Amino acid sequence: MSEDLPDSLIPYDEIVQEALRAVVGRVLGEVQQSGGLPGAHHFYITFKTQAPGVDIPKHLVERFPDEMTIVLQNKYWDLKVQSDLFQVSLTFNQVAAQLTIPFSAITAFVDPAVNFALQFQVAADELPEPHDVAENDGPVVTNEDGSNVVTVDFGKKK
Repeated sequence: MSEDLPDSLIPYDEIVQEALRAVVGRVLGEVQQSGGLPGAHHFYITFKTQAPGVDIPKHLVERFPDEMTIVLQNKYWDLKVQSDLFQVSLTFNQVAAQLTIPFSAITAFVDPAVNFALQFQVAADELPEPHDVAENDGPVVTNEDGSNVVTVDFGKKK
């Protein structure tokens, strides 16, 4: 095969990213319908705090100006899932906050209970700076051995 493949006229990377984000929506929708997380499942969801459609309190945007990780485990309520976003209420330093997060803003979804993770690639010029976990109600993920991680990177030609 030739290494000089033509650029695709079909946006495969965008289609796959959208499909993987739909997995997050389906999982959250099932949690909403069942009324809670089954067994030991819990989620770490990382998202761009200033992406279009994200609605979080100003003090959280100031603390996490680029990216933030929330934990859905014990202390969350009002989970509402729509086709393109989800809403959830959490506490941060014992202050309640409602967050609206479009699936397009999510950069990572992890369920450490079963060592499952999805990562969504960010263009090289948009790579986030390291950030602290939001510490809303759960422990920090320490086991990142890469098992069951789906990473999609189609490496655009320059």
